[in-house]
Amino acid sequence: QVQLVESGGGLVQAGGSQRLSCAASGRSFSTYGMGWFRQAPGKEPEFVASISRSGGGTRYADSVKGRYTISRDNDKNTVYLQMNSLKPEDTGVYYCAAEKSGRYLYTNQNDYDYWGQGIQVTVSS
Repeated sequence: QVQLVESGGGLVQAGGSQRLSCAASGRSFSTYGMGWFRQAPGKEPEFVASISRSGGGTRYADSVKGRYTISRDNDKNTVYLQMNSLKPEDTGVYYCAAEKSGRYLYTNQNDYDYWGQGIQVTVSS
């Protein structure tokens, strides 16, 4: 079992930056693929970014490519999401997720096994 806790959200102005962190419990963090998803009010959850077990592979949604960077520190059991050039449409609840196989850079939420509680990010115009 893995527990995930997000931090770093809040209110930011458009054009600004914010970094989300997701701390994981347990000894197997380095074997999990990790991902970030977000859900805007009234919308379905959407994939944001994923990262391989080693951190050597990453994948991004087109909507955030070039603005967001996912990274991980396996020594600290933490995955990060650096968000730059934020837009009002980036507003939503951001979720960290872990998947056990660690084989692929999954984009479908159904492929993930563990989820954090979510954290609100609000970008004001």
